[in-house]
Amino acid sequence: MIPVTALTVDQAAEELAHLATEIARHDALYHGKDAPEISDGDYDALVRRNRDIEARFPDLIREDSPSGRVGAVPADGFDNVTHAVPMLSLGNVFDDDEAREFDQKIRRFLSLDAEDPIAYVAEPKIDGLSFSARYEGGRFVRAATRGDGATGEDITANMMTITALPKTLPGKDVPAVLEVRGEVYMGKADFRALNARQVERGGKIFANPRNAAAGSLRQLDSKITAERALSLFAYSWGEVEGLEMATHHEFLERLRGWGFPVTPETRACEGVDALIEATADLALKRADLDYDIDGVVYKVDRIDWQKRLGFVSRAPRWAIARKFPAEKAQTRINAIHVQVGRTGVLTPVAELEPVTVGGVVVSRATLHNQDEIDRKDIRVGDMVTIQRAGDVIPQVVEVLLDHRPGDSTPYAMPDRCPVCGAHVVQQEGEVARRCSGGLTCAAQAVERLKHFVSRDAFDIEGLGGKHIEAFYERGEIRAPADIFRLKETDEGNDLIKLRNREGWGAKSAENLFKAIDDRRTIPLPRFIYALGIRQVGQATARLLAEHYPSLSSWRAAMEAAGESEENEAFTALKNINGIGPSMARDLVAFFAETHNQEALDALGTHLTVTDFERVTTAESSPLSGKTVVFTGTLETMSRGEAKARAQALGAKVAGSVSAKTDYVVVGADAGSKEKKARDLGLAILTEQDFKEIIDA
Repeated sequence: MIPVTALTVDQAAEELAHLATEIARHDALYHGKDAPEISDGDYDALVRRNRDIEARFPDLIREDSPSGRVGAVPADGFDNVTHAVPMLSLGNVFDDDEAREFDQKIRRFLSLDAEDPIAYVAEPKIDGLSFSARYEGGRFVRAATRGDGATGEDITANMMTITALPKTLPGKDVPAVLEVRGEVYMGKADFRALNARQVERGGKIFANPRNAAAGSLRQLDSKITAERALSLFAYSWGEVEGLEMATHHEFLERLRGWGFPVTPETRACEGVDALIEATADLALKRADLDYDIDGVVYKVDRIDWQKRLGFVSRAPRWAIARKFPAEKAQTRINAIHVQVGRTGVLTPVAELEPVTVGGVVVSRATLHNQDEIDRKDIRVGDMVTIQRAGDVIPQVVEVLLDHRPGDSTPYAMPDRCPVCGAHVVQQEGEVARRCSGGLTCAAQAVERLKHFVSRDAFDIEGLGGKHIEAFYERGEIRAPADIFRLKETDEGNDLIKLRNREGWGAKSAENLFKAIDDRRTIPLPRFIYALGIRQVGQATARLLAEHYPSLSSWRAAMEAAGESEENEAFTALKNINGIGPSMARDLVAFFAETHNQEALDALGTHLTVTDFERVTTAESSPLSGKTVVFTGTLETMSRGEAKARAQALGAKVAGSVSAKTDYVVVGADAGSKEKKARDLGLAILTEQDFKEIIDA
């Protein structure tokens, strides 16, 4: 696998797109269907790879990124429950160095010195199904699954059957409202007993205790749930009224007092070294525990610090999951095939002799590119070590040279596209090789069209990937505008109309045409994302819409930016916080292509692209909609905390000063940014001025 530090921008964008799709699929399998195809460790490795790439290429972060998503949408068959406080997920670390970096990030954010102690809590990460149980006046009233983090499934009746869940809370200090969160699991002994009964009855055999617990808890018939031996551990809270706590450890003690099971392996830790020691101890105990764990959760103990640290994307800053390592296996490479991606990048993929890794059968592994193949000297027929970690499909860790066949030869990537036969080109300084066929290459054209109609773009119901392929094959959809001419094309079809084709009917054809018509009006951010411009994911599309709120103003600004990298338009574009020179050049390059301009013009005859309207919960804030730049060293908070506070109040934080900057917050030892701000006559705030605004 190519190290993240060696990825080119193109490779990173391609991989992030694949990761977003693949992780979403595994989320749906795991959270929505209780039928995961991969182990938790392998899933976490995908998320870790995504996180590492995003950290190196922040400009490429997609709005559909796994780092901004939790779980999966609730399944049919259950009533939906909207969580009063979202059930977020956790970021991951995988070794001692990353654990120490987690500690350092907290210190930097809180502006703590190295000798300032940080009290943590280390909790086993239970491998089960997350739940939230709501109590009002001390009485259990409702329970829900995590779902997508905002909305879960109502599992109240099923949770009522679990004896470990208190139905009333004892004592006089019971909060008016208390949402207790935790994990439902099935003990290993109970799991073995359940599978034995399933064999006797000829029923479904569960792959592991987590699947058994999730499948049992999400039964539509609570009588089935009652027959299963389910247990739980509580570890957190959601909405709370009438309860004050100083530390997380204190909350866990309250839970025990109210009768909730709290894992006895939870440990109070003073400093990061104690966290690392607790992790090593739990790893040794892991096999002897009667419940499955796949890591350890680190939490800052002080609740006031938790509140200051807050959240980033889908995860809290004050907690992290330390995951146990992935598994490896050995197998043989039977063949190497080349795939062509949406942007024309050629990716070699090894076809493996099927082998089981972590309980999952693996038959393919990514080889990334020719440089990676050459570096590891990977050949057809080689015995290799593979690891299901850090990529969409497994990766080759090393070649076992002692087992190499005597007649093996080095592998060379093709010089012609395997899809369209066009020349393969490699730009100077890039590792990636690309098909030069562009939109004439079916692999690229079809994938671009699939992206255009995908859920986070135009989201045309009934027009999936296989349909795009079929319409493309028949010549009915070759460009985005053809989608909105499809009904007209079908009406003029002298051969087989859509309603008469296999898999279609009059009603389904009518529904498709209606779904297309329903998307003739689309918000600007979705439209920009749908175009599939290199490096422009959902987050960047929204960022562009914020700065250029109409389609006409965006097009005009991009065309102006293309005239020269020295002009004001290009400078303004690259100075947008989150864009930068590389992405600016890709945007300019898109508009420099005549066929892209023609595609936009063609779409304009069929669509209404609505202007962007900024929606914020902080509309009344003096910072709402303002562009803020920080410079110099702040005394009472870290730069990260200051930026987070500003953004929470609706501000846009920029990295450089321009005439469009509204406020420049100046700390100690400010340099050229302060001088430029004064030269431009901009509003300059001291740190105290800024604090008065955000604390008002």
